[in-house]
Amino acid sequence: MNEEFLNYLNDTFGITFKNTSYLKEAFTHSSYVNEHRELKLRDNERIEFLGDAVLELTVSRYLFERYPNQPEGKLTRLRAAIVCEASLSQFAKEYGFDQQIRLGKGEERMNGRKRPAMLCDLFESFIGALYLDQGLEKVVDFLEQTIYPRIASGAFSHVMDPKTNLQEFLQQKGEVAIQYLLVEEAGPAHQKEFLVEVMAEGKKLGEGKGKTKKAAEQVAAANALEQLQQL
Repeated sequence: MNEEFLNYLNDTFGITFKNTSYLKEAFTHSSYVNEHRELKLRDNERIEFLGDAVLELTVSRYLFERYPNQPEGKLTRLRAAIVCEASLSQFAKEYGFDQQIRLGKGEERMNGRKRPAMLCDLFESFIGALYLDQGLEKVVDFLEQTIYPRIASGAFSHVMDPKTNLQEFLQQKGEVAIQYLLVEEAGPAHQKEFLVEVMAEGKKLGEGKGKTKKAAEQVAAANALEQLQQL
């Protein structure tokens, strides 16, 4: 990693990696590894897998403690909105992670640096690297400076239950049948991604991706509601 980025992490978040190899792995895309096989590098897929689990745990604990009177269903929906592709990719861009990832030339030409899925994985990879290097407390410290304040400010409150919100919006003038259709299921068993479309009266209203079908449905509902409210 370049010195400027390491200084940025230290100055902004108080993070100084003891073992920068974790950080290098977190910011190495598989396309870069494939184009530099002679270097025998490791891509960030395994560390992203770990970071995903760590992020779900830390966010779950925060929500559990912050909202003691909320039922499991609402907490699950709120967590899904926080750790979804759209949110995490935005965080990755906001903190400049997109400028640090090592991409292959082909991926770079295809604007891979801007792909939400790649940026989401990158954020989770960083969390995995930080956990391996400094443990859970340092991850929580980082989230207390980044994601937790957004939750506390109500940035995600509008998506607490987008499926219910969409249903109420559509049924203001009478009953409307809403369908959620699974369009695509991709990725290995431990890294599934689901694409869901939401339909009403034969029309597609929106779509969404998620790591579970339920999460994808919530994203699709939120997407549909956002578009309908702009009409």
